[in-house]
Amino acid sequence: MTGAGEAGRPLDVFVVAGEESGDALGGGLLAALRSLRPEARFRGVGGARMQGEGLVPLFPMEDITAMGFAQVIGALPRILRRMGEVVDAIVARPPDVLVLIDAPDFTHRVARRVRARLPHLPIVKYVAPTVWVWRSGRARAMAPHVDRVLALLPFEPQVMHDLGGPPTTYVGHPLLGELERLRPQGAEAERRAADPPVVLVLPGSRRAELSRLGATFGEVLARLHREVPDAEFVLPTLPRRLAQVEEMVAGWPLAPRIVTSDEEKLAAFRIARAALAASGTVTLELALAGIPTVAAYRVPRLEGWIAPYILKVTTAILPNLILGEKAVPEYLQWYIDPPAMAAQLARLVQDGEEREAQLAAFARLDAIMGLGGDPPSLRAARAVLETLVQARK
Repeated sequence: MTGAGEAGRPLDVFVVAGEESGDALGGGLLAALRSLRPEARFRGVGGARMQGEGLVPLFPMEDITAMGFAQVIGALPRILRRMGEVVDAIVARPPDVLVLIDAPDFTHRVARRVRARLPHLPIVKYVAPTVWVWRSGRARAMAPHVDRVLALLPFEPQVMHDLGGPPTTYVGHPLLGELERLRPQGAEAERRAADPPVVLVLPGSRRAELSRLGATFGEVLARLHREVPDAEFVLPTLPRRLAQVEEMVAGWPLAPRIVTSDEEKLAAFRIARAALAASGTVTLELALAGIPTVAAYRVPRLEGWIAPYILKVTTAILPNLILGEKAVPEYLQWYIDPPAMAAQLARLVQDGEEREAQLAAFARLDAIMGLGGDPPSLRAARAVLETLVQARK
């Protein structure tokens, strides 16, 4: 693609990411942009992945990352100061294009301020806000200051259109680039089908998730063990959560094997027969890996009372949303039922109608999510450059 940058100088891309997941997306995007435009230069805010692809950082990404109400309040003065620095840096030396990755509370405010001062600068938002879950007005609110949204999920462009949001392009979920590492081949496929069955245990990656679901998952596994006594349980977690997970499983009637590295986790995925998982991106990861799953989630009591009045979806499970059907059984909040969950999981471990129905549904994800085309990062890079070209017409 030509014509994106001015003649005689490299393409200048300013990128802002504020979370680890955004840094991972940004790293792939920058690598893809460089493959299309080798002279491109990157500056902005990002972590190790983006810096490894050539990003010159304005300040550490951690300065705009805060989790939890108390932490956000304490960090607010620093976050606001850094927001001003980002906007000032963009205005002082306008790039060819501004790419804002996820972190909506920060990046949407940056977009508004930049658009007010540089009305003709192309602005791309990578990752659509979850307007299909709640606060649908965010779609229309971002339309004046975002030129293109890059969506990870196939239904999001239509949702954004229906809600009056910016033009939105589906580029694909980054998990589509991980399929070779998620799906078994040869001996691993044989191990998945063999006894003893391997069952994945995924109670979440956040401290609060582990606290709210730990006892429930322990009870489910104890009941499943009585029905499938030879089952082997594997619990992948993050190194920083190891101590909490070890403390959590110490109270379980039987302890799973805990793994902390990405390679150990993926190896377990390739041989797993079924899974018990907290709602989240991991349910899509499991579906793409072809692992029948029982999902659960619990939020604080007050949020549980409020949720039915503000949420706009009838399922909390990503594969169900994408498929448009409740393929993955889910047990949420007041409806968490360990005996029923264990019985359901036992049926998924064994060959039968319920297992086959989930596997058939998961097989449809390949077509729905556009498997077989360009990698998501390359689609995203092309969409960024197309947006820049259109802005200059």
